Amino acid sequence: MKFIVDILGWTGSVLLLSAYGLNSYQRIKSNSLLYLILNLVSGVFLAIYAYYYTAFAATFINVVWVLIAIPALYKYFQSNKH
Repeated sequence: MKFIVDILGWTGSVLLLSAYGLNSYQRIKSNSLLYLILNLVSGVFLAIYAYYYTAFAATFINVVWVLIAIPALYKYFQSNKH
């Protein structure tokens, strides 16, 4: 189990940094589907990782990260319905 959680943690870290880097260098926009999905998945993976290692402050921030990403994705799909 530890190995799987470690893989999730590293994957989440890479995804989060990818989203930030791609957005910072204007390769993707902050309202793009890719950016929103990268943030959602990285937040979930990092929350699992932090919870497993009982890092509750990091768990909290990543859960909030996910709670921000979910309505943003909803808004994305609502605005792209037409």
